[in-house]
Amino acid sequence: MRAMVLQSVGQPLVLEERPDALPGPGQVRVRVEACGVCRTDLHVVDGDLADVRVPIVPGHEIVGRVDAVGPGVTGLAPGVRVGVPWLGHTCGVCPYCRSDQENLCDQPVFTGYSRDGGFASHAIADVDYTFALGEAADPVATAPLMCAGLIGWRSLVMAGPARRIGLYGFGAAAHILAQVCRWQDREVYAFTRPGDVQAQEHALSLGARWAGGSDEMPPDRLDAAILFAPVGDLVPLALSAVGKGGRVVCGGIHMSDIPRLPYRLLWEERHVLSVANLTRRDAVEFLAIAAKAGVRTTTRVYPLAEANVALADLRAGRFQGAAVLVP
Repeated sequence: MRAMVLQSVGQPLVLEERPDALPGPGQVRVRVEACGVCRTDLHVVDGDLADVRVPIVPGHEIVGRVDAVGPGVTGLAPGVRVGVPWLGHTCGVCPYCRSDQENLCDQPVFTGYSRDGGFASHAIADVDYTFALGEAADPVATAPLMCAGLIGWRSLVMAGPARRIGLYGFGAAAHILAQVCRWQDREVYAFTRPGDVQAQEHALSLGARWAGGSDEMPPDRLDAAILFAPVGDLVPLALSAVGKGGRVVCGGIHMSDIPRLPYRLLWEERHVLSVANLTRRDAVEFLAIAAKAGVRTTTRVYPLAEANVALADLRAGRFQGAAVLVP
């Protein structure tokens, strides 16, 4: 098998030839057809996240076909197309797992962070955290749904029944979520990097009611805002944009420090919340919603060996939508 490997935090990935991995009990091996490039992968490579285990193969938006199964596996057979997300395993016994909050598990395994991921020709996954997608699923178009879509969906649920939704950082997650919001008859207000006309045009083409820079105020008071850009300075701006009782949901795994803010921005029962990881229920719910809503992802495809180029382009914001690696 081939894999793009992070050998040292902060350094470029290295293409390696490795022996084919074998699935253990309750596991499957997936022949990767496509793997999305997520901002979390940047946080892993750049060392923004603690305790990155190296060497590690990043990538957690995997679509491929099962090509081997381990002992005890039922329900998935070789040849089935599946998706593999960020959450790769939970302990099942901690207080969070026992209270239907497996996303907060005390002993989780994360694909592409604590277990080798999908920047490779093959990947190992627990069968219970692998989702059958069906033959109609296009691997490249579906790959971004496995994290950008899932985290966006969990963020939207946490935002509540808000009608006017602000999306800060119009990248992979926001361009998917905007389509879901429009299908639900919500109004979308897109906030991009100041002066990023292409991203604003992209948002408007997907049905956003308004698009502007993150340093601007929207024309209407928002009911909720979701932050996908990992910029703590946006939290006070989002609080200024939401009305009484409004929610500001931070949808990323990492964010720069939130600056001091006057209490008046938080007063009138405004809320600031964070989203952590996802649950298997999120995946089941969202994949069904995405199909009903007719979500269409905007993607830029890179060969596996150009994973470093894809990461650099994501860091610099050189494309709209999502980057996807194809082995």
